[in-house]
Amino acid sequence: MLSVYYTRHSHNLSPPSLRRDTSADRQLGFQLIELLIALAVVSVLAMVAIPSYSSYRDKVDNATATADIVTITQAIERYYTENNHYPDSLADVHLDTLQDPWQHPYYYLRINGAGLKGKAALRKDKNLVPINTDYDLYSSGKDGSTIAPLTAKTSQDDIVRANNGKYIGLAADY
Repeated sequence: MLSVYYTRHSHNLSPPSLRRDTSADRQLGFQLIELLIALAVVSVLAMVAIPSYSSYRDKVDNATATADIVTITQAIERYYTENNHYPDSLADVHLDTLQDPWQHPYYYLRINGAGLKGKAALRKDKNLVPINTDYDLYSSGKDGSTIAPLTAKTSQDDIVRANNGKYIGLAADY
């Protein structure tokens, strides 16, 4: 009889090393759920923060390129005042090594007094009218590529000097 009792209830008599502590299991399960919730919250925050940071970074880079173009314009105007003609290149004003925030060179093209034939090399607005009559000065923007009409998709992110210096900023806004 004792052996029958022992056999029937032997599942309760397991050695201590094989017993499972259900409160510890619950605690472990709870920690896993907490970890998954924290991971989900961090993921949502990252999905919101990364585009915001990227947009902020683009604005900062555009502002830096605009400030650089203002500085280069001042150097070119100083050169014009001293020499009565615009420089042939940015090397003449010692700014040929200056790079935009995307590590591309600034582009300069003398128009006034350069003897250019035709208007093919000039930057143009939406009406295909040259945006400057003295000189073109611009950055090719974040994508590093550009073509003459500002309406072209590859030129939309360019930072340009237009209207003979009355506008300096993003080509898409001109």
